[in-house]
Amino acid sequence: MNKEQFKEEFEAISSKYGLVLKDKQISCLYEYMMNLIEWNSKINLTAINNEDDIIVKHFIDSIYIEKYIKGKRGVDIGSGAGFPGIPLKIINDNYSLLLVDSVNKKVNFMNDSIEKLNLDKIEAIHARAEELGQNKKYREQFDFAVSRAVANMTTLVEYLIPLVKCGGKIYCLKGPNVEDELLAAQNAIKILGGKIEEKITYNIEENERCLVIISKEKNTEQTYPRKMGKPLKEPLR
Repeated sequence: MNKEQFKEEFEAISSKYGLVLKDKQISCLYEYMMNLIEWNSKINLTAINNEDDIIVKHFIDSIYIEKYIKGKRGVDIGSGAGFPGIPLKIINDNYSLLLVDSVNKKVNFMNDSIEKLNLDKIEAIHARAEELGQNKKYREQFDFAVSRAVANMTTLVEYLIPLVKCGGKIYCLKGPNVEDELLAAQNAIKILGGKIEEKITYNIEENERCLVIISKEKNTEQTYPRKMGKPLKEPLR
């Protein structure tokens, strides 16, 4: 797929969802896709490596949520190959973003992409969310936190809520049938200082998606997040 073909296909799909991008932004997404495909041929970054699927399942899926995001300084936990953080930055240059992943090869790819795309006010770091949430440099310093396909809601909120300041929000990109996860996570959300604000369901092509928005109403107790591995092995109840 050359750049012109990419532009035509991307615009045909994105227009269905009211997403209108500038030519420069579409070109940037294309370069990002080509870098992803090149790296993915050498190291396993993502199972989604077909160009059509990258457009729908990575790019459109990531940027669709931008209209709901409030604030400028954000953190993307479990970014993987840069989703949704890098596409969000491409379409909104006002964001100042920190991308976080525990797999170093993915962090190296993200930083390589950031450099090649000439993006500023964005960086990727190799870290665990539990460590980040107890670090004064990052704890309760962000307007918003985002995450996509990282963990169940009970574990995820312990990763995200401690990083967001009071009045901030977390945005959890989930698949269908998230109701049971939300029910199980209700007490954890309350303990951590959050409140479920909205659950938005929608389809991206044939893929059913859900965006869970949680607002932070009070500071998180210093106990949380707990030590590495505990939020996953012993979720809050």
